[in-house]
Amino acid sequence: MPVITCIDDLKKIYRRKVPRMFYDYCETGSWSEQTFQENTSDFDDLYFRQRVAVDMTNRTTQSTMIGHEVAMPVALSPVGLTGMQHADGEIHAAQAAEKFGVPFTLSTLSICSIEDVAENTTQPFWFQVYTLRDDDFMKRLMERARAAQCSAVVITLDLQVQGQRHKDLKNGLSAPPKLTVSSIADMMTKVSWGIGMLGTKRRTFGNVVGHAKGVTDPASLSSWTAEAFDHALDWDRVKELMDMWGGKVILKGIMDPEDAMRAADLGADAIVVSNHGGRQLDGALSAIRALPAVIDAVGDRIEVFFDSGIRSGQDILKALALGADGVMVGRSWVYGLGAMGSPGVTKALEVLHKELDTTMALCGHRDINRVDKDILLVPEDFTGRWA
Repeated sequence: MPVITCIDDLKKIYRRKVPRMFYDYCETGSWSEQTFQENTSDFDDLYFRQRVAVDMTNRTTQSTMIGHEVAMPVALSPVGLTGMQHADGEIHAAQAAEKFGVPFTLSTLSICSIEDVAENTTQPFWFQVYTLRDDDFMKRLMERARAAQCSAVVITLDLQVQGQRHKDLKNGLSAPPKLTVSSIADMMTKVSWGIGMLGTKRRTFGNVVGHAKGVTDPASLSSWTAEAFDHALDWDRVKELMDMWGGKVILKGIMDPEDAMRAADLGADAIVVSNHGGRQLDGALSAIRALPAVIDAVGDRIEVFFDSGIRSGQDILKALALGADGVMVGRSWVYGLGAMGSPGVTKALEVLHKELDTTMALCGHRDINRVDKDILLVPEDFTGRWA
């Protein structure tokens, strides 16, 4: 077993163990991938202010996110097709998150269903919904989430139209994977992945097949997804969906201060500053660059979470220092899942926590809730970019 000291170590193992189409699904952005790349590289523009001779005993990373106590202000982002990264992947990830003490968010386009995850966990999880045209399906989806005792719904706002991801199109991404000469040859080299898939019955979208009208098998799913997303989405429809749920709501995909103010006006419990991991509008600002303006606009009115580009505990600390109340991580935990299953997700969380805690200490802080932008330095050359 290799020694794992960082998220990149998990990523290397993940790449070896998971079929290419699913690795590419995770590790890709839209069009030229400019935004996808800058989501991570723009963190490098922020430097820490090192402090010394500060009492570093009794440190804590414990916090809250929309009223839930968390071991650190981190939640697992919703990621579609997770059950294709590792057999029963959503169940494994939810169990690891529960054990660690952070929220898990289940995607509507998960392989394991809401009921599958609820049956295999003991604590409430968050459920992510897209803005879909089929109102009857949306209502039944919300009812199923309530029956599973989900503690919050995360409504994704930035997927009315799907961004083009070249690799997914070229790979013929599907769940279950289409059997072609190239896909079969690739899967034959991923032995442990294949054994796991043979041992589970969960190989397609568990929240959709058999639940959405006319979707009874993977073949009918393709035509449904092509027409499912609501192109007419507006803020009135967002309010309808919030009322349809009736509980705590997090609105994900906010990048502009005006949109953040609209979300706060609607009474959402939190927003997530996110560009969908660079998978939607290529050429948009990185999420970390967009964060300060959103904080300035609504940071005193609503909880603001951050998503897109987190690959280390240091990235988490930088987002918190800029004013985020918590962060959501996606690819980092998927690397762990694909590499090692549930223990890999735990390892990813352990790595992130250790980096977060150690960096916080070296910046002279003992309480994650007291960290602010004073721990950061922005070089003069970059001042204009971060103003």
